[in-house]
Amino acid sequence: MQNDTVFGKIIRGEIPATKVYEDDRFLAFLDINPVAKGHTLLIPKEQYAWIHEAPDEIIADIFVKANHLIRAMRKGLSCDFVQVSVVGNEVPHFHIHLIPRFLTEEVSGHLLRAHEPYASDEEAQVYRTRIASAL
Repeated sequence: MQNDTVFGKIIRGEIPATKVYEDDRFLAFLDINPVAKGHTLLIPKEQYAWIHEAPDEIIADIFVKANHLIRAMRKGLSCDFVQVSVVGNEVPHFHIHLIPRFLTEEVSGHLLRAHEPYASDEEAQVYRTRIASAL
């Protein structure tokens, strides 16, 4: 089945994305409507609408990859921790939100908080580079 979601189009290169990490099974890229600068989405390249539809191996491996990204985000962005969220209803393709956070900020459900857009594509590239270079 053809993955016609926005994520499928990003995987195929039909829609541009600011990629942070990619291998044969997973793709991580900056969220276009970030809750905080550096907000990254991690997806399996194979489409599963919901986390419970993904095989156990994919679930295990994507969370290991998320942990690698979390370490890189903490180092590259100098954040205190990374909020992890699997909401699942924005796009029918299982994905993990990785949101850099600081202990001094109030953290609530990420969709309820105001978003923090990048001032330019160049600023987004700075955040991409800071995360990717720490991997």
